[in-house]
Amino acid sequence: MILDQFKLDGKVAIVTGASRGLGQGMAMGLAEAGAKIVTVDRDPMGSTCALIDGTGEKCVSIQSDLVTQDGIPDIIETAHKAYGRIDILVNNAGIIRRAPLPEFTEKDWDDVININQKSLFFLSQAVAKYLIKQREGGKIVNIASMLSFQGGILVPSYTASKSAVMGLTRLMANELAPYNINVNAIAPGYMATDNTKALREDPDRNKAILDRIPAARWGEPKDLQGAVVFLASPASNYINGYTIAVDGGWLSR
Repeated sequence: MILDQFKLDGKVAIVTGASRGLGQGMAMGLAEAGAKIVTVDRDPMGSTCALIDGTGEKCVSIQSDLVTQDGIPDIIETAHKAYGRIDILVNNAGIIRRAPLPEFTEKDWDDVININQKSLFFLSQAVAKYLIKQREGGKIVNIASMLSFQGGILVPSYTASKSAVMGLTRLMANELAPYNINVNAIAPGYMATDNTKALREDPDRNKAILDRIPAARWGEPKDLQGAVVFLASPASNYINGYTIAVDGGWLSR
């Protein structure tokens, strides 16, 4: 039955940036599809694991700041000790810094690139090594952005990092396909999260954004659940290196 191809029973998924927002929503979706979850965030994640426990699935939380790669070995070790395997990685952790180009600081550049791009690659590398050794394939899902396709304004390091996410998704897909590891990405549109709070609170920017979205609303974390379950499941086994926009039609305009 086709619906069986979307089930994640017995799978183990690591989800970064899972304490709230999009990460929490995707972790919930994966759990509801049957996966055991390892949440990673620099902030405490009691509420996320409590929600996942309510689905009947198991959840282990790891508090780790991905601004450096120091915590990556512990993420892999903790997941392995908890469940004995890893099947899925969702690279959702990310930050944004806003300032006009002439005023943008080196720290704001480095902080964003380190989390959104550098740690994404090295955590993917660590999980890929584990999956190759495990010999059962796997799924890596990167979280890209509308600014993987567009330039945007006031967010140079975010645009650079999310453009890199799309490129790295393709590269990793090419290199890992021989090991039956699928690598794809989701590009959320304008979502109601902490990262977009400043935009939603600016009447002019809020109106301009909503006027362009055919769906006429900001996205919600639950809007990504179908896409992440699909890309993490056997239903997407012949999809590799692709970035799916979940944007209410933004890019169609």
